[in-house]
Amino acid sequence: MVASLSLPRIMRVGPGAADELGDVVAGLGLSRPLLVTDAFLVGTGAAERLTATLQKAGLQPRLFSGTVPDPTTDSLAPGLEALHDHRADAVVGFGGGSPMDTAKALALLGVQGGHMRDYKAPRVNSGPALPVIAVPTTAGSGSEATQVTVITDSATDEKMLCLGPAFQPLAAVVDVELTMSMPPRLTADTGIDALTHAVEAYVSRKANPFTDSLALAAIATIGRHLRRAYADGSDAPAREAMMLAATQAGIAFSNSSVALVHGMSRPIGAHFHVAHGLSNAMLFPAVTAFSVHAAPGRYADCARALGVATAADSADAAAGKLVDALRSLCHDLEVPTPRAHGIDREAWTRLTPLMAEQALASGSPANNPVVPTAGQIRELYSRIYD
Repeated sequence: MVASLSLPRIMRVGPGAADELGDVVAGLGLSRPLLVTDAFLVGTGAAERLTATLQKAGLQPRLFSGTVPDPTTDSLAPGLEALHDHRADAVVGFGGGSPMDTAKALALLGVQGGHMRDYKAPRVNSGPALPVIAVPTTAGSGSEATQVTVITDSATDEKMLCLGPAFQPLAAVVDVELTMSMPPRLTADTGIDALTHAVEAYVSRKANPFTDSLALAAIATIGRHLRRAYADGSDAPAREAMMLAATQAGIAFSNSSVALVHGMSRPIGAHFHVAHGLSNAMLFPAVTAFSVHAAPGRYADCARALGVATAADSADAAAGKLVDALRSLCHDLEVPTPRAHGIDREAWTRLTPLMAEQALASGSPANNPVVPTAGQIRELYSRIYD
């Protein structure tokens, strides 16, 4: 089997890496970056500091802070206007997954035009697109290292998976100091998101030896550090470990794939405006329990990497311990059920058939060890509600 791999050309990883952003962009021969971020990072002063870093390197940046959580096709319009007005030759995505996804979408649409729905899976987008430089502020999405973006169609509420080399950042600047102010809920949700990336990359039908090593390393690191980062946000070693693991998991799933958890998670986010990491966490134990019998050896490897099983455990026993460990982790990190999160039962039940169709249409469930039917997906949605 030949694995097709795609990674950022340049990666700066470590405390203080953000101070080198200007040098990275200038070194790529770029001069007019559009800095894409959100109002929160403007309010904290972080966006201004990053703009100053770009200016210090002799660049002419422009700030666009109109990104929204779970970006939509409507939310891209003012960003495209800013990109064209500035005559940008690059896009810097600064923030969590949403600003980075927005930056990737703008980089492609700014060159190719059209509508985002034209680029959704199963289409593989090879470009052209403006160069993207990604600067994450959360330890979870891994978007700084992936050839994936997710944009919700404002007309249909479909959360569209868009993929291909056109969305691969040219450079990633990964600075743990940008994550130190993350609150516990965001720490938990993004951390479980990263763990889901790593486990799904490892059990995916498209897994390969390159991604396997990164996925297992990320699982082991998250197992040792996520609870610590959640309990004490000032724990710098735990934060740094989680930041590295999130990037490793992002590289892993971008070069293999995610599977059923993500396929089912996106419709929850689109219809009920649940943060992506949280909707993953709601699904993770139940979907894993549904899937383990089809690949017990792979799930057993994940359990051992997570530190909840040993070599003395059989594959089936270790895989079972993984399911138990995920339930325990979600309990400890206070992950709510959809009902506890405030989602109306009638709306959940009414939308379940559509969510199942959208999950299957995304293509991600086809990578799962058990390729589910629409009926099985509906049953899983029903099972996790309470």
